[in-house]
Amino acid sequence: MTRQPIIIDTDPGQDDAIALLLAAASPELELLGVTTVAGNVPLALTTLNARKVLELAGRRDVPICAGADRPLDVPLVTAEHVHGDTGLNGVDLPEPTLALDGRHAVDFIVQTLREREAGSVTLCPLGPLTNIALALRQAPDIAPRIRRIVLMGGGFFEGGNVTPAAEFNFYVDPQAAHEVFTSGVPITMAPLDVTHEVLTTAARIAAIRALGNRAGSVAAAWMEFFERYDEEKYGQDGGPLHDPCVIAFLLRPALFQSRDCNVRIETRSELTRGMSVIDWWGVTGLAANAQVLRHADADGFFALLTERLARLG
Repeated sequence: MTRQPIIIDTDPGQDDAIALLLAAASPELELLGVTTVAGNVPLALTTLNARKVLELAGRRDVPICAGADRPLDVPLVTAEHVHGDTGLNGVDLPEPTLALDGRHAVDFIVQTLREREAGSVTLCPLGPLTNIALALRQAPDIAPRIRRIVLMGGGFFEGGNVTPAAEFNFYVDPQAAHEVFTSGVPITMAPLDVTHEVLTTAARIAAIRALGNRAGSVAAAWMEFFERYDEEKYGQDGGPLHDPCVIAFLLRPALFQSRDCNVRIETRSELTRGMSVIDWWGVTGLAANAQVLRHADADGFFALLTERLARLG
């Protein structure tokens, strides 16, 4: 089996943590490293959480590098109201013994892309795009070496989840999102429109808890904590499981329907800062710069997630 080399850039976050578990349990993926960024909670916590999750997954072989502690040019906005004060509320994991890699996340990304065969490594950002933008600024030569950027962020028909116009990741660092979407690197984006179709219903959580292993019970507890915010907001059974859509797309692209579109990011407007302006209907005549995921096979998604979580210990 040819394994797909990836770097996950993340700000855990319960849904980020479940995405990490999914990747860690999937032999099709060669997880070259995990880089952390400030987002759902400050950098010290996102880095601690990444170490806890990889230790839970039994993946002590994967380097973890801390990255940007603030967005490029705006103050940091965090989301403890969704994820809790630690970012991983719902279950207490032990203090990790897994050591942090001494390299800065941006240096790790640049070094890895230069060392690996051009066009082989996929970047998987699950949080604000600060580290990715900084890497492209620091080393423009890496852009053509990136196979693809598969990210969670944005929204169009679904609107935003932190303001009426903007999804959280793009809102936190709109300039970074703008720089990534104008980099010329192939992009696949999983916006709220697709993530809101994969809901953590009571039956799906029960199936994961019934696995009977540590990873399943922890993931179920995270889902139950994380979903309460969206259940109250949207009035539905379950909350959207955003970030694992990135990993699921790498593993099973047939689970998703998509369209190639021109996507631009609003960076300046007070009203629509961080909005992803997605030309779904092709009215601008501008060239497509992103594959935009629109629909998902939710049952297939959760079958994949449950099967992979079962493999972890």
